[in-house]
Amino acid sequence: MVSAVDQGEGGSGVPARSVLVIEDDPTTRDVLRRYLTRAGLTVVEAGDGASGLAAFAQADPQLVILDLMLPGIDGLDVCERIRRTSGVPIMILTALGSESDRVVGLEQGADDYVVKPFSPREVTLRAQRLLQRSAPRPTRVAALVDGDLVIDLPARRATLADRELVMTAREFDLLAFLVAHPNQVFRRSELLAQVWDWDFGDDSTVTVHVRRLREKVEPNPSHPIRLQTVWGVGYRYQPLGDRS
Repeated sequence: MVSAVDQGEGGSGVPARSVLVIEDDPTTRDVLRRYLTRAGLTVVEAGDGASGLAAFAQADPQLVILDLMLPGIDGLDVCERIRRTSGVPIMILTALGSESDRVVGLEQGADDYVVKPFSPREVTLRAQRLLQRSAPRPTRVAALVDGDLVIDLPARRATLADRELVMTAREFDLLAFLVAHPNQVFRRSELLAQVWDWDFGDDSTVTVHVRRLREKVEPNPSHPIRLQTVWGVGYRYQPLGDRS
């Protein structure tokens, strides 16, 4: 059974507002910088993969907007390297519009994607949503606990057997949502609405994130016991204490 720990009157955190834009096209970088700055965000820019990784290490941004088609170290490699040590939200920009191309980006750890040509206003709105979701927030529930899995909601951290899990913002939100609603079955479209705030979208986004979560919380991801598939419907979280 999942238990929720009440922390009483929680404090409030102030979300940081630094965004790293890694994009080789200077015109695109300039447009994004102007829109993001106008929205009150601090923008750090890089024009290729190597300088993007260096800027990430130096600036410690709270969001990365990453073009996939970069010279030298490509965007997928940059995404994978960032994911080795950080769960910072990553939004990928791609001129590759097929589902398989988007899935590859998500599998490397991206939280969101926008296909070129894009609306800079849409990118800005999505960036703001990612920042809001990844920031610590006040809540009366301090933690969700299911056996050796502990989800610290205010700090946005999760541990399994006392080992901290490196998770993206979307992965954390998805896991916390499912654990908070044990044994309930959710369609992929419902999870897109509840976790991503998308009225419509690619269902494979949910599938990829569930797959990545299983690799982190399941003893055998091929035979999940916590994050279960309900065939033809969607997914549910089955607590440890509810198993026969």
